[in-house]
Amino acid sequence: MNAANWWQDDCRAADQQVRAAALARQAQLTKPAGALGLLEQVAVQLAALQGTPRPQLELPWIAVFAGDHGVVEEGVSAYPQAVTVQMLRNFVGGGAAISVLARQLGATLEVIDLGCALPLEPLPGVRHLQLGAGTANFARMPALRDEQLHAALAAGRDSVGRAYAAGAELFIGGEMGIGNTSAASAVACALLSCPAHELVGPGTGLDPQGVQHKAAVIERALLLHAEHFDDPWQVLRCLGGFELAALAGAYVACAQQGVPALVDGFICTVAALCAVRLNPACREWLLFAHRGAEPGHRRLLAALGGEPLLELGLRLGEGSGAALAVPLLRLACQLHNDMATFAEAAVAGRSA
Repeated sequence: MNAANWWQDDCRAADQQVRAAALARQAQLTKPAGALGLLEQVAVQLAALQGTPRPQLELPWIAVFAGDHGVVEEGVSAYPQAVTVQMLRNFVGGGAAISVLARQLGATLEVIDLGCALPLEPLPGVRHLQLGAGTANFARMPALRDEQLHAALAAGRDSVGRAYAAGAELFIGGEMGIGNTSAASAVACALLSCPAHELVGPGTGLDPQGVQHKAAVIERALLLHAEHFDDPWQVLRCLGGFELAALAGAYVACAQQGVPALVDGFICTVAALCAVRLNPACREWLLFAHRGAEPGHRRLLAALGGEPLLELGLRLGEGSGAALAVPLLRLACQLHNDMATFAEAAVAGRSA
């Protein structure tokens, strides 16, 4: 156990015997081989990760990490930072999209305030960690201090620990923070070695001129911090955000604890890429919910070899796209578990 750099510790391995048994069962179900497409693949993956030939998803855990970004002072967002604290109230008040979805799914919803720029009263139902009044402006200096990055990674790990203790069978991370598509885009550009204009999108609704300005700010930041881009820790420290780091820590911790993670949209996928760069063995514990509307999301999914379940033009965040995919995962499990085999149904199988 490496207490200082815990994210480098070993991850659990999927059960290959169970994977083989699940694949064998899929081959005997009353359907043409591969007829259920990606639903077959995710059922087998969940079986191997859960270590049971009959996987299930009754208890999902959703953690929304919130934090503000200093780069907002560069004019990269269409919304003011007041929205972050207002949305925290909305999450626990039940009015946000992820709040509605969590209720419908019977999921536990945990809301974690990592550090907002504006003052916020203690809110029942919110874990207030206050790692800072938002991050620093990464266009001018590193976004996080070392101790802040350690604490943010640990916040994600600790949420997964609570999920595991509660018996959760699936972890969904969500995020909230004005300016976080800028941070995520900058981190992605650094990790994928690509220019900002290839990844930067409108975020919460910038017009084309605003997107161009955002890309220019990110390019300036990439030049400022370029010497650190061979180290994913330093990329997160220089360009990331509290919620990006917490999500990355959560994804690594999922693999270490043995809890499958369902990755949401663009920002969460950037965090997933960070997690895989920090600990490559965590990759097999990641499932991908959807392909979002941000232009860089497709490239990130390709870099991770992720096959998303949905493509609905989503760009809300909060973990909402992942929550929308949970019913599909549940149905994939039910199909895998409850369909009859050819022998049970007395149906002729495929001829040799």
